[in-house]
Amino acid sequence: MAQEQEAVRRGRPPASEQGRRRQQLEISRQAVRLFRAHGIADTSGAEIARACGVSERTLWRLFRTKESCVEPLLTQALDGFRAVLRSWPPGVELAEHLRAAYTFVPESSSADMDAVLAVVRMTHDVPALRAVWLVLQEHAEPTIAEVLGPRTGLPADAPEVRVLAATVNAALRVVTDDFARAAVDGVTPRDIDRHRRRLAETLRAATRLPAPPPSPPRTE
Repeated sequence: MAQEQEAVRRGRPPASEQGRRRQQLEISRQAVRLFRAHGIADTSGAEIARACGVSERTLWRLFRTKESCVEPLLTQALDGFRAVLRSWPPGVELAEHLRAAYTFVPESSSADMDAVLAVVRMTHDVPALRAVWLVLQEHAEPTIAEVLGPRTGLPADAPEVRVLAATVNAALRVVTDDFARAAVDGVTPRDIDRHRRRLAETLRAATRLPAPPPSPPRTE
């Protein structure tokens, strides 16, 4: 009877949204640990649930698939970028602001950086993980557009702003992919600084409008 009560208690979702998010993040950490140790194909939902001390019913209530368990960790990388965008002061070029303030993941999540980079690397070999990563990035674009819109004098939903937000998002994805591939053996402060500068330079180049072609000479 006591075992049955314990199983019911463990299967219950957390009472608050904050508690739910904490539980999802812990499951994400354990899932990625198992994925790295055994591979995604050889890791089951039951093993993830067991490692987290929850029932399979709770696991599938919180996540659609075992691959979607990586979402909370990947979201931290996007949260780091969105946070630095929101703190972008007027009159400062975005590239310069990134050089000064970007940290890849929020400072409160720095302990998860290695796991986040490991997931990004895995997305190149597992299409289902790549789909999760791309969908999360697509969901981040409205936030990027909300920041860029006022800088351009246009509404956030204007086509020009949405294209610019997509360009910024694509630059972030490409540079993050490169960062993850280079961080197989771990990350040093120098690596983070190099990634920060690379992102700043890439965004500066990607968002610079080309100069118009010279006017043809006038003929009389």
